[in-house]
Amino acid sequence: MHIRSQSFHDMQPIPSEFAFGKPGPDGEPCVLSTNRNPHLAWTDVPAGTRAFALSCIDPDVPSVGDDVNQVGRHVRADLPRVEFVHWLMVDIPAECRELGAGRCSDGIVARGKREPVGPNGSRQGLNDYTGWFAGDADMGGSYLGYDGPCPPWNDERLHHYHFCVYALDVPTLGLEPGFTLADFRRAIDGHVLAEARIVGTYTLNAALRR
Repeated sequence: MHIRSQSFHDMQPIPSEFAFGKPGPDGEPCVLSTNRNPHLAWTDVPAGTRAFALSCIDPDVPSVGDDVNQVGRHVRADLPRVEFVHWLMVDIPAECRELGAGRCSDGIVARGKREPVGPNGSRQGLNDYTGWFAGDADMGGSYLGYDGPCPPWNDERLHHYHFCVYALDVPTLGLEPGFTLADFRRAIDGHVLAEARIVGTYTLNAALRR
């Protein structure tokens, strides 16, 4: 199976229109962006595919947040990293082979999208902005569907966003909207016929963007 995107090339920068945060026009390290989902299309699907699942995960998130976005400080590149979920979707119909840019997300919804748009019958899980904004009176809530990159603007490491589509041998995984990454991984275990991955990069660190 193969995957491609008209929005970015493999191992190349993701344009800021597909991000949650972008550099500000007046030198601000970060302002809110248009948060559109990128275009994705997949081909060479194996026989017996009955549905697809999709994930987007950034494995480069700092494991300790003490220095994150703090003026005069830096998040060291060698700091241990953890995963941050940006998108989970299951029960994508077998006949669906493409998601248009902005089709599933076009803008930021304060407190999170509760019923994100997707292919007919698909269900979408929680992304990790749910935890990031927990306790924030203006932004706290349950974030379902796609919300794009917004890495720390003082992070010395370039972040990588892994968009992966899985061909499955079952038509549904039986997950309800708002499922977690752990739920997703348990559900697809033993049902993956093939997978395809494309990786985009993103940074808000001015030194890395040069």
